Amino acid sequence: MIFDNIIGPAKSADWFFRFWPVLASSFVGSLAATWLCKKVAIKFGIVDRPDDLVKTHKEPIAYLGGAGMLIGLTIGVMAGMASLRNEEFFSPALKWLLGILIGGTIACFLGLADDIFDIKPMQKILGQAAAAVMLLLVGIMPGLCYIAERLHLPMPHNIEMVLGGIVVILFVVGAANSLNLLDGLDGLCAGVTAIITIAMLLLSIYLATWGYSEVGDPVRIIICLGLVGVVCGFLPFNRYPAKIFMGDAGSMLLGFMVAALMLLFSERVPRWWMASIVVFGLPILDTAVALVRRLLNHRPLFVSDRGHIYDQMIDRGIPLKRTVTICYVLAGIYAAIGLIMSQIRTRYAAVVYVLVFVVSGLVVWKKGYLKMEGLRGAIHKEA
Repeated sequence: MIFDNIIGPAKSADWFFRFWPVLASSFVGSLAATWLCKKVAIKFGIVDRPDDLVKTHKEPIAYLGGAGMLIGLTIGVMAGMASLRNEEFFSPALKWLLGILIGGTIACFLGLADDIFDIKPMQKILGQAAAAVMLLLVGIMPGLCYIAERLHLPMPHNIEMVLGGIVVILFVVGAANSLNLLDGLDGLCAGVTAIITIAMLLLSIYLATWGYSEVGDPVRIIICLGLVGVVCGFLPFNRYPAKIFMGDAGSMLLGFMVAALMLLFSERVPRWWMASIVVFGLPILDTAVALVRRLLNHRPLFVSDRGHIYDQMIDRGIPLKRTVTICYVLAGIYAAIGLIMSQIRTRYAAVVYVLVFVVSGLVVWKKGYLKMEGLRGAIHKEA
């Protein structure tokens, strides 16, 4: 059976319980910091104003939710660092955690600048690439040499470094913008991120029980617990009707952190990396649909519109809360597929993953989600 060896002998349950302060401190920190940021945003007029086009909420809503999550995440990661202080691998783990936290901070402040000053798309991409460089500086890169070795392909070190750098930047830019595009309904982006991160946490715990990576195992668990804590601390203020938005600051922070997690799964065997990508399936699907839809309808790729999958659900009469719930379920399905298929051989899992995305694309096409009218809206499907 594929689940016979689901728990390995390398770690006991006591080893995981030591990280509970990460979850608790990130949750409390995010909860308190989000409440404070809401007060500050209202006082200084840092709000998201409706425009009746893309922003359809009825009154100005406070921004700065991303700053609150960054504070909570910083507290949680610091608690994780403290839990590792007596370990032999403390120095490399500290280096990785600091690199991820600094890169996330860069992404968050870049998003905050966009929230306040509305910077250009290319400036955002360059800023996201700068955040990705922090991962490269601390040595977080995909293990392309291991993949090449399994495929019996030559991989000179300089080629590996160049290709690895490109992959890191693509993952950070892709994930940051995917979650940014998904941040369109109250509670949607944060809730989906929580589901994705919980699945990655389960995958991280599984790998740790088998002693997959002395440094990577605790780092993955700390980042996962920190992310779960901050989004759960933020959600009470962001669920419908939202009292504060995460803004680009929050979505870029979350996107960067999830990208870092996916790259941490790519140390050696592609099996875990592929599973983490499929776990991130819903944001990937929504982004792909948005880009293909704009291309097919000759619309600007970097101009916001109301044709996302969740927007079209609203346009077709599905209530907001139910739309968010449907998206949660879809995110859970992709997460479950990634977790289950991680337990079978890579070559077979890859076939299933391709089929999953092909079927997803066919459903999107058949349901008319690639159509749109005007620059902002989606075509309503005829009965």
